[in-house]
Amino acid sequence: RHQRLADNNEDVVTPKDMLGELCADNQHLTRSFRSTHEVCDRHHDVATASLIENWIDETERRTWFLAEILQDS
Repeated sequence: RHQRLADNNEDVVTPKDMLGELCADNQHLTRSFRSTHEVCDRHHDVATASLIENWIDETERRTWFLAEILQDS
């Protein structure tokens, strides 16, 4: 099985821990998107790079939002 994000198999996870994992997963996803974007740039694939830029923006917004929630809790 191929996956980039680790599963959490704990029986009980607090809401704060869930949000922390979600924030970290989004940071990881952003890094993966950036790496993929670099490949697109090297191969002059402007269309795919443009899609990925939108996805990077979305994951960065989610990460910021989750970090703010965690900071306030």
